Amino acid sequence: MRNWLLPEYIEDVLPAEAARMEHLRRQLLDLFAVHGYQFVIPPLLEYLESLITGVGHDLDLATFKVVDQLTGRLMGVRADTTPQAARIDAHMLNNQGVSRLCYAGSVLRTTPSGLAQTREPLQLGAELFGHAGVESDIEVQRLMVKALKLAGVTQLHLDFSHVGIFRHLVRQAGVNSELEQALYAALQSKDQAEVRNLTAGLDATTSAALCVLTELNGGADVLERAAQVLPATSAIAAALADLRQVAQQLQDLDVNVCFDLAELRGYHYHSGMVFAAYAQGYAGPLALGGRYDEVGSAFGRARPATGFSLDLRGLVTALPPAEIAQAIFAPYDHDPALTAKVDALRAEGQIVIQELPGHESHRNELQCDRQLVKQGDHWEVQAMPS
Repeated sequence: MRNWLLPEYIEDVLPAEAARMEHLRRQLLDLFAVHGYQFVIPPLLEYLESLITGVGHDLDLATFKVVDQLTGRLMGVRADTTPQAARIDAHMLNNQGVSRLCYAGSVLRTTPSGLAQTREPLQLGAELFGHAGVESDIEVQRLMVKALKLAGVTQLHLDFSHVGIFRHLVRQAGVNSELEQALYAALQSKDQAEVRNLTAGLDATTSAALCVLTELNGGADVLERAAQVLPATSAIAAALADLRQVAQQLQDLDVNVCFDLAELRGYHYHSGMVFAAYAQGYAGPLALGGRYDEVGSAFGRARPATGFSLDLRGLVTALPPAEIAQAIFAPYDHDPALTAKVDALRAEGQIVIQELPGHESHRNELQCDRQLVKQGDHWEVQAMPS
């Protein structure tokens, strides 16, 4: 038995990649901070009902469960940090106005997911609580774009939808939960024939509206067509108005904005606008987000909420291979001038590696391209001999 093997889809992050991920993590959290998002560190483990109540069946399936040896209660290892942020907002902070929170930490999932196809994503995100208007949706969307551009991602494509349109149509028609789930699945596969078959017993207006959702994808002109072919109800008009505002407000960010009204990602979790970011070189979404006004009700205090998250592991998969930063070599020497020089260089942010006795034959493993050489009574940095 090879006891050094890791479980499937669980892997180490080695020094070069780990250094890049940590550098990016710090940059993104600094970006969030200057936008007013306060950093929180929720626990990795919580009672199960706190982690999955109000967020749909999918998260339940993704969550590892364990029994608490102290209480006998069922606990879960977090598979998503967003519900924890909602709990913190609802009960730990208890703000009456707007709260802005951000986080960065590992989550654990029962099956691999995301761009990195890992069961341990490094999830980083920002959440805004306490504001129900489209302005807060746009704020987190703009922050998401800034974060991805800071990470070096270019030619961004943003895809938007609004789960409220589908929810309004099925609730108005009195559709039961079983049919609602079947329609949801058919829309995700853009299977108009199946949607038509499933809606055969509904009124003609609802059937036609659900069928046409499969065709409503493309640029901002799709929203005008949707206004013409979907029922002229206040709920649908409000959803389309919010999407139009997004199209207008993101124009200055140099991103491609599209709409797909059949996309219902996170339908059992989100309550309004949903969005995803894509880019060339990546096989799936780089970041996901949306409005989830109902999640806080699971903690006894419903609050409007919107936010986004990304997997830092997945984000770096399409970047060029990381390299170990080159260092300055310092010999083993008790010279106080050498110690002072090494300390000064490190204070500047330079990497200085001092050799230990007996390891002279392994200098090539230290990744040094410069060295400290004594010149008279002081030490100077010089290029390593080739």
